[in-house]
Amino acid sequence: MEYLRRLQMERPVLFWIVLLVGFYIAFQLLLFVAQLLLGSFGLPAWAPLALVLGALVLVARRQQGSR
Repeated sequence: MEYLRRLQMERPVLFWIVLLVGFYIAFQLLLFVAQLLLGSFGLPAWAPLALVLGALVLVARRQQGSR
């Protein structure tokens, strides 16, 4: 964690690029896993995306409610 804090202070542009790439890869991985789980049910192609977005909204609401 100290490395990330130092990177944020010394090179903020690189820090934000690394952060955005990390979020993108994590989102793609979540979509891939959702497609693997839901693929055998014959659901429409947008179903995994809806599942992942719904799960992210649920997590965000729970975190906001615990404050």
